[in-house]
Amino acid sequence: MLTGPRKLPVLPGSARMLTGPRKLPVLAGFAVLAGSCLVSLVALPGTARAAGQHAAGSASGAVLADSIRDNQMWVLDMLNVPAAWSLSEGGGVTVAVIDSGVNPDVSDLAGSVTTGPDYTGVTTPQSSPDWGVHGTWMGSLIASHGHDGGTSGIIGIAPEAHILSVRVIPDRADPHYGQYEHEQETRIQQSLADGINYAVAHGAEVVSMSIGYSAPSGTVRNALQQAYDHGVVVVASAGNSGDQVGSGGDGEAPESFPADYPGVISVGAVDSTGAVAAFSSDNLSVQVAAPGVSVPAQGRDGQYWWVSGTSPACALVAGVAALIKSKYPGLAPELVASALTSTTTDRPTGGYDSQVGFGVVNATAALAKAGEFAHSQFAHGQPVDVQSADAQPAGTSVAAATRFHGTVAPEPVRPRGSGQLVLFALLALASLVLTAAGTRLAVLGRTPQ
Repeated sequence: MLTGPRKLPVLPGSARMLTGPRKLPVLAGFAVLAGSCLVSLVALPGTARAAGQHAAGSASGAVLADSIRDNQMWVLDMLNVPAAWSLSEGGGVTVAVIDSGVNPDVSDLAGSVTTGPDYTGVTTPQSSPDWGVHGTWMGSLIASHGHDGGTSGIIGIAPEAHILSVRVIPDRADPHYGQYEHEQETRIQQSLADGINYAVAHGAEVVSMSIGYSAPSGTVRNALQQAYDHGVVVVASAGNSGDQVGSGGDGEAPESFPADYPGVISVGAVDSTGAVAAFSSDNLSVQVAAPGVSVPAQGRDGQYWWVSGTSPACALVAGVAALIKSKYPGLAPELVASALTSTTTDRPTGGYDSQVGFGVVNATAALAKAGEFAHSQFAHGQPVDVQSADAQPAGTSVAAATRFHGTVAPEPVRPRGSGQLVLFALLALASLVLTAAGTRLAVLGRTPQ
């Protein structure tokens, strides 16, 4: 999600992802895609398409970049990823990207994506240019391996990991988006639960959800419990409602699910200076933070975009979780979370705040802490498998210069508003009033003993 003249959308609270005309997509109230992203298209010479064709806002000026990889290095460096690659590159780990779909044919993800089911209930074909827009960005941040020998294009946090794409929500530009938007809330929540269950059943060790809902669901909660019971690490974007602080009733941004479910690692967003992104939701679900403003990613069209929001921040942390699970496959989800939260950089005063949680994730330090846990009594008294660490960091040079073009990315789903929550609150209040009145009548009519 963007802030500023082209602010990233924020996560709302409905069955869709929220984004503003000038922000990155955000998770909305009920079933909402949490990844609000403000993006700028990067096109190789002669291949650029209209920057705003998938956008909900005006394009910004094009910025000349020396290379895609060079533009990405600040992200990798902030998370201390290059040093971590000497220990793990994510090999053997499947990361389920539960989103709008990941295009398996883009250059930087070639051979690294398995396409799972589509639970959206719409019939948009995978060949449509409006299928998997948001999801492909997220997948590229997690497991891209570049192209031309790995020296060009995007390099993901876990370049040897495998992506399992599970589509549970369409992008806003999807030709059948209107149909999806009118689905019953229970149907939309069931789609998410089905996606989580499928991921667990098909071997995902990490689940990444740059999506959000404004209300919880018992069905989704049960699916998440199954994930935890199978040792799956679950990561979600905190939401892009930072500009709605106070609307949650306690001076904080509204809650967003699945980020607010127990056991989920909720991720906030910071910019290249480490400052909190204005759109990043400020609430107590936030556990860690990661880059979320103008993060380079590859799109479903094969071109390169700058994406902003808690969505990319979530994907990046899911990549770090994949590094840990690759090295220590038996490490319990709660210990992976502890490794991430206890080794952060830029820790806030007092150790925690509701904007960045415990601070910015440090991949190398988190791997080291995970190693301590893996060889300690905290790993359930059982030895944890340790993978050999013979992978070497991928190259970081790229020959061809490219251009990033600015535009605001559309959110896959618009929030369904808070009308249902307000109605529920009014009904609950009325019930309390009636109960109190009934109690008083019973007292008045009682015969003295």
